[in-house]
Amino acid sequence: MADILPNMTKLAQDAPPHPFYPLEANIVGYLANEWSVPKLLGVFFAGCAVELGITLLIVNRFNPTLRKGDKAALLWFVVSGTIHVFFEGYFAFNHATMPAMQDPFGQMWKEYAYSDSRYMTSDAFVLCMETSTAIFWGPLSYTVALMITTQHPLRYPLQALVSLGQIYGDVLYYATSLFDHYFNKTTYFRPEAYYFWAYYFFLNFIWIVIPGILLVKSIRATARAFQALETQSAAQQTNGGSKKRN
Repeated sequence: MADILPNMTKLAQDAPPHPFYPLEANIVGYLANEWSVPKLLGVFFAGCAVELGITLLIVNRFNPTLRKGDKAALLWFVVSGTIHVFFEGYFAFNHATMPAMQDPFGQMWKEYAYSDSRYMTSDAFVLCMETSTAIFWGPLSYTVALMITTQHPLRYPLQALVSLGQIYGDVLYYATSLFDHYFNKTTYFRPEAYYFWAYYFFLNFIWIVIPGILLVKSIRATARAFQALETQSAAQQTNGGSKKRN
């Protein structure tokens, strides 16, 4: 026991300092961000604005009569798909070297990791969740956007599937982190309230609120379709019976 304590102290002294919690987390190769938070946010929102602008131009050309609500849903799936495929896919591909990354995506992830250091340690759950999200929900989000543009009949079933998957992943994300916080006494977010409420809670809660609304709309649209089908089928049976009697 006497030999173990000095060794542990030496390891702690040799470990590179980092700003993430828990402070004893093993984060290899950490480099502080070179860009400021306003610059990172500016790049992110500028990219989103360009993408949404181009999307609107394309949609207005191919389906100018598309309703505003459908356009809003379409834009959501385009942005969501891009974040899933490129941003979350970036993490899945670079998770092992994330602490040292200095490109815009890498610095964005390091900034977000102030609210969840699991993104700096290749946490098994976070890595598997982000990888599956990039592979499945990303491409399917683009598919839903295309189906909304073309008013494809499979739009609502697929919209429900993607929305439910996003909600499910978000719930598990919250649950695993908060379970460790309250049960295992392991906290992954810094003590400043901003990182918990603005980054961890708010940014992820978006993927519960909007998918929740779209899921409800999908269920209602599906119910109306089945109701119309049953009404039509009943009317045909009634008309068929009347003709036979005549």
